[in-house]
Amino acid sequence: MTALAKDRNTTEKSGALRVDPVLAATTIFAGSLVCLDAAGYAVPGATATTLKARGRAEENVDNSAGASGDLTVKTKKGVFVFANSAAGDLITIADVENNCYIVDDQTVAKTDGTASRSVAGKIVSVDAAGVAVEIL
Repeated sequence: MTALAKDRNTTEKSGALRVDPVLAATTIFAGSLVCLDAAGYAVPGATATTLKARGRAEENVDNSAGASGDLTVKTKKGVFVFANSAAGDLITIADVENNCYIVDDQTVAKTDGTASRSVAGKIVSVDAAGVAVEIL
């Protein structure tokens, strides 16, 4: 392609709402932390090193009887509050602006669990309700 010589109507896609194919034999619950696996399918957050945080599930999708891609899930990027881990992985206000890591589809932790967890996102705040995480 060459550089523009006139105006161009460039298509815009909203980056806040995403729609991804769900992995076979998978159920994703509304409000959960959704990730993409290494093949690009939506899966619930879990302890694994190959996941990419995608956002919060905007709906419940039960693809437990389907093949990969039979159903899709809507996710939203943004800042969402998830459960805090415990003990040595408890996130505190001293961790704000650091990355946090995926434990499961509703829990984040301070560390990568000795290189066993994927990044969930940036810690925005921490309080009694949980950890506000920015998922891009």
